[in-house]
Amino acid sequence: MLRAFSTAATGMTAQQMMVDVIANNLANINTTGFKRSQIDFQDLLYVKMREAGTEVVSGITSPGGMEIGSGVRAASTVKVFTAGEFQNTGRKLDIAIRGDGFLQVSMPTGDINYTRDGSLQINADGQLVTALGYSIEPAISIPTDATSVDIGKDGSVNVTDAAGTQSVVGTIQLARFANPSGLSSEGDNLLTETGASGTPTTGTAGENGFGAIQSGFLEKSNVQMVTELVNLITAQRAYEINSRAIKAGDDMLRTANQIVR
Repeated sequence: MLRAFSTAATGMTAQQMMVDVIANNLANINTTGFKRSQIDFQDLLYVKMREAGTEVVSGITSPGGMEIGSGVRAASTVKVFTAGEFQNTGRKLDIAIRGDGFLQVSMPTGDINYTRDGSLQINADGQLVTALGYSIEPAISIPTDATSVDIGKDGSVNVTDAAGTQSVVGTIQLARFANPSGLSSEGDNLLTETGASGTPTTGTAGENGFGAIQSGFLEKSNVQMVTELVNLITAQRAYEINSRAIKAGDDMLRTANQIVR
């Protein structure tokens, strides 16, 4: 009887974590380049009261065993890297990756982080940076006399000066991973490499499986509100049912206690 309390409690904890994940997805529904997360569950250890195939009488074995589970636990959260909707901004420094790949971002520590947020800016030193001021890797400098900047599908950064002369000042390279779901979220729309993600492979946009760069667009979050709300209702109902299991166990214990009165 008491086992039901702890088993149902693990279910309530698991559903609470699922609601936390859903809440974060919904909170970032308008975050550029955000990828929704889903939570995976696993059942816990089983108490084996009788093994399957046990001999019940001489010459006869049981076709099934008897085992009681101990509940559930959250195994992992996995990022879903489906493409988000492209939003036309008309701003030439806004870029979206149509396909596989991440922008490389140079951090002050010297580490390289990765992002799908292509809302680029030009800082006071003429460097091409993210919205938070982190430099794109490899670094690209925009001349002070540039009158316009265009980014090609292959990531080439083309500038035009006051005389109308066009030149390429650099190329935005992309990185991709064997297991992008293994990347670690660091906030600020940044991801970092882990042992699970594998080492990055870098290359030119639009070649060798890398996605092409679309200038003038931003990739919106891939969160679908309807899907998240359905998952939220499911988690809430599962939480309620687990709490009822605890209440049912409490009622049964109360009934047993009243027998001796």
